[in-house]
Amino acid sequence: MKHTISVLVENKFGVLARIAGLFSARGFNIDSLAVGETEDPTVSRMTIVSEGDEKTLEQIKKQLNKLIDVIKVVDFKEGEFIDRELMLIKVSVSAKTRKDILEAVNGIGARLANAGSKSLSIEIS
Repeated sequence: MKHTISVLVENKFGVLARIAGLFSARGFNIDSLAVGETEDPTVSRMTIVSEGDEKTLEQIKKQLNKLIDVIKVVDFKEGEFIDRELMLIKVSVSAKTRKDILEAVNGIGARLANAGSKSLSIEIS
């Protein structure tokens, strides 16, 4: 079963490496990882998706709470959050291929995020 965990950490050099190392050293896999600064520039939020049973999840939470740079660990339960995936693709284009690529983007329900003279950034959600 996949679990989504939100971790508030101090926004310092090396914190991401320590947390990734914790997962690696204990044989836990990170399926997805997103990190960003919060409203407070001294704090970052890490959103981690990992797979495992309830026992594995408890071990992950206990190990995370032992780290000095970790402020708070929250396990999101099903129904408490919205889960979406987003893909951004940057494609090189020429004058000949631009029209075909734009038609393909519209055909699959994607959205053009940015258009440059030599590339297109495409958003698929």
